[in-house]
This record gives sequence, C-alpha cells and structure tokens, in this order.
Amino acid sequence: MSSPLTGIGQLHITVSDLETSVAFYRDVLGLPHLFTVEGQPMAFFQAGSVRLYLGETPDERFRSRPVVYYAVDDLEAAYAEVTGRGAPSMARPHLVHRDGSTELWMAFVSDPDGTPVGLMVERPAG
Repeated sequence: MSSPLTGIGQLHITVSDLETSVAFYRDVLGLPHLFTVEGQPMAFFQAGSVRLYLGETPDERFRSRPVVYYAVDDLEAAYAEVTGRGAPSMARPHLVHRDGSTELWMAFVSDPDGTPVGLMVERPAG
C-alpha cells in the first residue's frame, strides 16, 4: 500500500518570545528567515526542504517541543560557529553510532526556550 504523504512540509516549534526566537534561529543558527506574519506571533524559516514555523500559542493542543536535528557538513565547525554566536551548549560533538562503514556524530545546543537543537553528520567510518 502506498502512502498519500509525500514528505514533511513544515515543522512547528512553540516559542515563548517570538522576537527572541526569530533572532536565534536567524542570527545564531543561520537559517533563512522567510517571513513573519504581521499582527500574529508566527515566523517561518527554511531548513533545507522543510519549512520551520515558530509560533506562540495559548492553545495546549498546538504546543510543541520537538527536537529537530539539522544536517551539517562539518559538525565541529558548525558547533563552534553557533556556540560562538551565543547558542548555549548542551553536548559537544560526539560519536553516537558506528555500523562498519558509517559513523553518526551529533552535538546539541539549546534555543531561547531551552529546547534542544541537534546538529548531525554522517561520515565514512575510519
């Protein structure tokens, strides 16, 4: 059976202060800011092929706290860059898994609400 789903189009992250979060995701993580909705606490960013939606919401049904893992080419350089721009470190770059031919490496920082932000890279083992 095939699925009518074709991929992830957008992810929502609940934030407590939109302006502070826009500055973090734009200036610290370096994601392209697409637009902020005038008069509403909503901002949108491009993260590869997925749109990221930051929003304040009083409705519990729409609150989220996802851990999003961003793919990077050079984990150590990306981690140094975002922590150098002020992202609080949660975990330095470290090996998570090795399967013979590939290694999965990750590092974590946190956004202004304390939500973990993952940075990841898959490398040839060795």
